[in-house]
Amino acid sequence: MNRIVMTILLLCCSNIFMTFAWYGHLRNLSHRTWIVAALASWGIALFEYLLQVPANRIGHEVMPLGQLKILQEVITLSVFVPFSIFYMREKISLDYLWAGFCLLGAVFFVFRSKG
Repeated sequence: MNRIVMTILLLCCSNIFMTFAWYGHLRNLSHRTWIVAALASWGIALFEYLLQVPANRIGHEVMPLGQLKILQEVITLSVFVPFSIFYMREKISLDYLWAGFCLLGAVFFVFRSKG
């Protein structure tokens, strides 16, 4: 499989775990102490790191670090927006759209040809 595609797939899966580790406790464990939420989040984050570390190693073989980071941020927002709307039941606003446009600008500048 193409290394860029593999990187994207691993980062997408990693971000799903990361998003649940960082924010899922706000819905499911809000009635528990923060230490319970932290321990649960650490357990989830282990799976995130098992995907994220290989994704970054594979990705860094085929793209510079700046491109890898911007790719990560785009994937993060692509996972976070549906998570916040469908799982956390947050209201969508135009701010999500504007943030997306800003990220598209970042993608343009970091991936444009230097020649």
